[in-house]
Amino acid sequence: MKSIREIYRIGNGPSSSHSMAPRFAAQIFMEKHPDANAFQVVLYGSLAATGKGHGTDVSISAILKKRGSVEIIWKPDIFLPFHPNGMTFRTIDKEKKIVDEWTVYSIGGGALAEEKKKYIDDTDDTDDTDVYKMTKLKNILSWCNKSGKSYWEYVEQSEGSEIWDYLAEVWENMKTSISEGLMTEGVLPGMLHLRRKASSFYIKAMEYSDNLKARGSVFAYALAASEENAAGNIIVTAPTCGSCGVLPAVLFYLQKTRNYSNIRIYRALATAGLIGNIVKENASISGAEVGCQGEIGVACAMASAASCQLSGNSNTQIEYAAEMGLEHHLGMTCDPIGGLVQIPCIERNAYAAARALDINVYASFTDGNHYVSFDRVVEVMKQTGHDLPSLYKETSEGGLAKEFRCCKY
Repeated sequence: MKSIREIYRIGNGPSSSHSMAPRFAAQIFMEKHPDANAFQVVLYGSLAATGKGHGTDVSISAILKKRGSVEIIWKPDIFLPFHPNGMTFRTIDKEKKIVDEWTVYSIGGGALAEEKKKYIDDTDDTDDTDVYKMTKLKNILSWCNKSGKSYWEYVEQSEGSEIWDYLAEVWENMKTSISEGLMTEGVLPGMLHLRRKASSFYIKAMEYSDNLKARGSVFAYALAASEENAAGNIIVTAPTCGSCGVLPAVLFYLQKTRNYSNIRIYRALATAGLIGNIVKENASISGAEVGCQGEIGVACAMASAASCQLSGNSNTQIEYAAEMGLEHHLGMTCDPIGGLVQIPCIERNAYAAARALDINVYASFTDGNHYVSFDRVVEVMKQTGHDLPSLYKETSEGGLAKEFRCCKY
């Protein structure tokens, strides 16, 4: 299992799979062909179906146009066997013939893979070294109970102490995305002309008494980060761009209201990253592969575990919180209207953040013992995702998006 750095990627929205990873892929391909001055890129499946709304063509062209001309070919009806987010990069000569080509896949959270390589990073260095020896939460929980340690200590043991510097950077960027989102008003990019809501939510929240003030604040924080993502600004994937508002909102609220130190927040981020990493390793965090349960569902599980740890609960209760966060999002479809990471994505971030805090309270009332394990829910989520028809997996062909097909190819 790889580093949690892969769960927390710092970059521009609106989509880790559809804009962030294709941008990385274009950079890799361009560097491989320093003499090329004409490119052709074929987008398949989900990348083609919602590529316009996610800015896939813009992300790729921004890189390749530095070197020469770029032609984008859309093939939304062709799904390559390895993953729904397939793309083929080609160099073209003066006679319009293909000189070289490379097929790569965006597998979720900004990560890239080839069919014969499980993973390649954004500098094209193959990384086959596992950072974590254990990939199931039940095994990690057993290790924690036997050693008397916490999940974040397992992260530190596996990653090394340098992970704290990275998580400090992650937290600063998360806070900035919320702060910027709260201050910014206006309309988000795209044909929906969706107006930002974070600022007005925050102002209204301040006018209420404690209970509604707390809930309204959490909504506002999640909306703020999510709206920054939709605008294409800097955010942190947690575990994806589309779900980037859930975990920051929960941690921002808890630090602000309970005065948790940055060190405790970093440790909560470590535990949350571990939860997301386990799902990525054993199932998927790609909306194009398993639907929104792999994005908002995983984000809620991460935030639930993080808040449960911050509240001083046991390792068993933290596992229970993570299990509930994912279990109660099973089957959630990914059906963005117009292929934009706006409706229902932004609203889902706000609701999942509030749900994560409720889950923490629920888990705190228990001793942590429960029937269905987190690992079992991960297995079910993976199978559920595979059983979902493609029109419910980031193609904007079904569900909420069906009546609003703004982008046709």
